[in-house]
Amino acid sequence: MRFGLLPRLIAAILLGIGAGLILNEWWISFLATFNGIFGNFLNFIIPLIILAFIAPGIGELGKGAGKMVGITTAFAYGSTIFAGMLAFFTATTMFPVMLSGVNGNGSIDNPEEFLQSPLFLFDMPPIMSVTTALILAFVLGLGLAAIQGETLQKGMEDFRAIIEKVIHYVIIPLLPVHIMGVFANMTYGGQVATIMSTFIKVFALIIILHLVMLTLQYSVAAAVSRANVFQLLKTMVPAYFTALGTQSSASSIPVTLRQTKKNKVREKVADFVIPLCANIHLSGSAITLVSCAMAVMFINGMDASFSTMLPFILALGVTMIAAPGVPGGAVMAALGLMQSMLGFSETMTSLMIALYLAQDSFGTATNVTGDGALAIIVDKISGKKMEQEQEESLPA
Repeated sequence: MRFGLLPRLIAAILLGIGAGLILNEWWISFLATFNGIFGNFLNFIIPLIILAFIAPGIGELGKGAGKMVGITTAFAYGSTIFAGMLAFFTATTMFPVMLSGVNGNGSIDNPEEFLQSPLFLFDMPPIMSVTTALILAFVLGLGLAAIQGETLQKGMEDFRAIIEKVIHYVIIPLLPVHIMGVFANMTYGGQVATIMSTFIKVFALIIILHLVMLTLQYSVAAAVSRANVFQLLKTMVPAYFTALGTQSSASSIPVTLRQTKKNKVREKVADFVIPLCANIHLSGSAITLVSCAMAVMFINGMDASFSTMLPFILALGVTMIAAPGVPGGAVMAALGLMQSMLGFSETMTSLMIALYLAQDSFGTATNVTGDGALAIIVDKISGKKMEQEQEESLPA
């Protein structure tokens, strides 16, 4: 019997929680060792995935590629900013009621201190950073689209085929084991339980906002594609659970890409939009960061007015791109903004890191799932026109 990806992911989460409750420190460290090695391999392969999918994808789109980049970037940034504003207005309304009895300047220790360290690690430094991979992919892809180069285009397509083999035969089979190890380590260390017990109301509100955001995104996608919104969301559930375990939008690209194509998005459009959105579309992270930041500001009696938060949200949409493939990278990239624009002290930034890391999986899962909705929208807006342009350019 075939055991599908979604059941495997759910089983991995449950087994991880059970393992964290019954296994001793050595076994948790052993699982952490596998996670460390597998995580390093993911960090190594992520820039190659971006380069392998985006560059030939832009080249195949031909003269419509520049327009596709602009449309996708505009929708991704707009979705991220909208999510941040949704979190702001909700927090402004709900926090005075929900957190009325909370005050003080206490902080929670960095939760990473509670996680078991690997027994050993293999260093696998990526050949380039994610940002470099993105820029190089744009340069190569737009260049191929402009010159209609066949030789390099064929080489990039062969490179993509190699990366697809790595994804299919290495990454996808090992993902459930990796997810099991992540949840086992978090359960053993008591990381999530400690933080969630203090800020359960804020976390519950954030998850509700994530679901509202996904519903809005897929309602728009269903409207433009004339599809069933619930069927679209159901198809993307494996991508959501994958991101929930890996805590990385970039690491979830293979599953997100596969599920997006099942939603009848053109293969060329999906191969381009999903890897790009994994790095620039961060609606779930925006909700989590804005909500957590405002909670910290509220309990410390700080001003969280519209004039204070709007510039922060606008800058956040750009700054978070700095570390898209690293679990917890969004909050690390945003710490400078919190200190310079919101006036966070060292104690407050420590509290912010703890709060965000406990919610990071859910924010990442929302980012990833939302990428599928953007791919549908972009496909319907520009996909048909690009196919017509390419057909017209072919010899009679």
